Amino acid sequence: MRRVVIVGYGMAGARLADELRRRDQDISITVIGAEPHAAYNRVLLSTVVAGSMPPAATRLHDDKWAVDHNIDLRLGHEVLAIDRTARTVTLEVTRESRVPLEVTGDSRVTVPYDALVLATGSVPWVPPAEGLVEDGELAEGVVAFRTLDDCAQIEAKAQKGMPVVVLGGGLLGIEAARGLAGRGCLVTVVHPVGHLMERQLDPGAGGVLARTLGKLGIEFRLNSLAAKYLPGDGLVLDDGTHVPAELVVVSAGVRAETSLAVEAGITVDRGVVVDDALRTSDPRIHAIGDCAQHPGTVSGLVQPAWDQAAVLADRLTGANPAARYSGTSVVTRLKARDVDLAALGDVHVDVDCPDSEVLCFQEPSRGRYAKLVLRDDRVTGAIVLGAPDAAATITQLYDRGIPAPTDRLALLLGRALPAEAASPADLPSSSVICRCNTVSKGQIVSAWRAGAETVPQLAEATRATTGCGGCKDAVCGLLDWLGASQPASA
Repeated sequence: MRRVVIVGYGMAGARLADELRRRDQDISITVIGAEPHAAYNRVLLSTVVAGSMPPAATRLHDDKWAVDHNIDLRLGHEVLAIDRTARTVTLEVTRESRVPLEVTGDSRVTVPYDALVLATGSVPWVPPAEGLVEDGELAEGVVAFRTLDDCAQIEAKAQKGMPVVVLGGGLLGIEAARGLAGRGCLVTVVHPVGHLMERQLDPGAGGVLARTLGKLGIEFRLNSLAAKYLPGDGLVLDDGTHVPAELVVVSAGVRAETSLAVEAGITVDRGVVVDDALRTSDPRIHAIGDCAQHPGTVSGLVQPAWDQAAVLADRLTGANPAARYSGTSVVTRLKARDVDLAALGDVHVDVDCPDSEVLCFQEPSRGRYAKLVLRDDRVTGAIVLGAPDAAATITQLYDRGIPAPTDRLALLLGRALPAEAASPADLPSSSVICRCNTVSKGQIVSAWRAGAETVPQLAEATRATTGCGGCKDAVCGLLDWLGASQPASA
């Protein structure tokens, strides 16, 4: 029996285990997780910080998952070393483990593998400001925003009316800031760039987003770096000004967790380097998710990791030995209450670019900004803020690569729908409804006919709505249409 060992029980590792077992009931699967609790959806952490979702609701697996699927799950175990010659990994039970040593027999154990998968994710990057780190640990009053345990710390410390600084105005930083503002904190975001979410947005969109969030009580210090942390008092910025804070939340970016790969002599650059088969420089060792470096994707997002898990499961089980990962077309959605933002493709194109058709509309007073980039009548990039109808249509056009309507302005304003997307009935079966899990309309219809007639049942059958949650309205629309137009299963 082939033995697959997965190092990491985050979103990528958990998804791979599911994909492997879905394809092969006999393959031996061991999953090693350093955290003491079940895998959870990191996309939803901002809603936990906001207090609008309990931590338990973010779980990807229940307590019986490992037993029900015949998976050897080692929670609270740290991998100390990889022996590539003997094909083993050495584990140690961590302090946080719920597994008593008498059960494991020893604090250290060796596990053999035929195929090893690194799904070790990433770790927060902490700006080099004086005082943020003491003796290798974050100082008192400083918390990262990365894990469920981080959220618990933030919830315990954050109080209504408390001044809080969020370091980082990227996607996760904005989500953390919105969650804290929702708790009644007085939030200031410190960001080293001149506009928010510079990876996904242009300066115009970043400015409108800042204005929208400002109306929700969030202040911004852009083009600013933290120079010194004063516990209980706040931050001194690089221009000498002071920002009060009783709590500092660090969300300034992440770095791939590559230490195991480095120690094992595996090729590492910014991440663990993998080819289209998701192999590292050792063909028996693979990497997926945030720790992996592949030219066709960016780290920090859910969909690439899950696409990679599907490809690797095909290869490791022999379901499709020719499967290759060629990259993921990413649609980024901001998960922040009262803010509807989608960004996709290449958005950093000027309106006077000779090779593209670029349209831009902005209405800052109403929190609306829309930018559309087309080549040969196809959508190649877009930013849509405050116009969810336009975002849904543009995303469908981008996903399917079909020509955009000739009335571009109506498209930007959400008033033009391609004929095939006018209603759930008109959508083709191949239309992707849940991008995070690559779930099509046809899969949802099939699952409904098999008895999955509610959103939770569809989520269980297809995983739709279990990623960022942005497809929930579309799934509900399909359910309404199915219930009204087709006979349910007996």
